[in-house]
Amino acid sequence: MRYQSFVSDNARWDGFTFRPGDIIISTPAKCGTTWTQMICALLIFQTPELPQTLDLLSPWMEIRLRRRKVVHDLYDAQTHRRFIKSHTPLDGLPVDERITYICVGRDPRDVGLSWRAHMNNIDFDVMFSALAEAIEPDDNFAPPRIPPEFSDEREAFRYWVDDPTPPEDVAMSLTGLIHHMASFWAVRDRDDVVLLHYDDLQTDLEGEMRRLADRLAITVPEERWPTLVKAATFEDMRSRATERAPDTEKRLWKNTTDFFHRGTSGQWEEIFDAELAAHYEAKVRELAPPDLVSWLHRENL
Repeated sequence: MRYQSFVSDNARWDGFTFRPGDIIISTPAKCGTTWTQMICALLIFQTPELPQTLDLLSPWMEIRLRRRKVVHDLYDAQTHRRFIKSHTPLDGLPVDERITYICVGRDPRDVGLSWRAHMNNIDFDVMFSALAEAIEPDDNFAPPRIPPEFSDEREAFRYWVDDPTPPEDVAMSLTGLIHHMASFWAVRDRDDVVLLHYDDLQTDLEGEMRRLADRLAITVPEERWPTLVKAATFEDMRSRATERAPDTEKRLWKNTTDFFHRGTSGQWEEIFDAELAAHYEAKVRELAPPDLVSWLHRENL
């Protein structure tokens, strides 16, 4: 499946050479991508003092803000085990038996609010300038659809829920999130697929890091765990935002620290009323199978 928008294109995988042990971290936006990249970095290097910024260690493969060759060269130069950032659903990713695929889910109600804050923090003048500099000769894509101005958070959230952009156009919406998660949910029992949940990382970070280390066949000396777990906390990552946030060299963010906005669950309760809750519930259950909805909402736990 081809997934592309003005900012990303999964055809950027074309020509990439995989190695045994490669890891693809493929998540819907605002579901813990950077968090999972950081955890993988800590497990691989086993120290918080990484050899480069996280963005250079694990650049977004499909992004149009860098030339394809630049991204491929960054990965080709690496001698450590590679962990590759993606926002492409599983059916748009390369198939290779040497890869482990990691996907992270999050309560969509929190994702919608986090996406709103994310968009407000982007310097679009910088983004469009970087896009113009990195455009490829064969690039062909439509300009971004500019969303309307919203009167409040409820209106913005409803727009995110109802956005009709099809998933293949890299929809940053409830529809896009569910499509992405469903592609992994259907094969969650495969040995090469690891499914994480944002809330589990919050409530039992060490346990989830240990589980991921086991799935990746990485051995961590016991005495190193406390330091690694601390470095993976939201507070620690936020305090080192210039080293941990993506695209800091391009100054894409109005406030780099605010890339790590709140990192909490249950934010949606602050804006939901009965009408918005009913509207969301109807839409999410139209889009997703009941077991996936229950898992994302952490129901029946």
